[in-house]
Amino acid sequence: QVQLVESGGGLVQAGGSLRLSCAASGSIFSVSAMGWYRQAPGKQRELVAEITRGHSTNYAVSVKGRFTISRDNAKNTVYLQMNSLKPEDTAVYYCNADLTVRWYGASKVFWGQGTQVTVSS
Repeated sequence: QVQLVESGGGLVQAGGSLRLSCAASGSIFSVSAMGWYRQAPGKQRELVAEITRGHSTNYAVSVKGRFTISRDNAKNTVYLQMNSLKPEDTAVYYCNADLTVRWYGASKVFWGQGTQVTVSS
């Protein structure tokens, strides 16, 4: 009923930039928090950044000052602007949304399929 569609991943050289987008669609009543997570090979998934509907943000220490998360509430879309990319940022990035489904009356957490971000050295 709900789908998160991601875009913007790719291959860039160190110091470059990428902008990820994730749009939630389907039977959505409201969207609370949205965020971006990443998982590198052999490592656990970690929070990169999250943002509430009121635009409060939280970042992982490793990306502070380099990444910026934002959202468009009207479009149920979250963005992640990634600047000064490092090889250590290479991972699969997953979009996340905490939302309430229409006609269900309870909040649920949904995940995107993931998009690969590769930063060459």
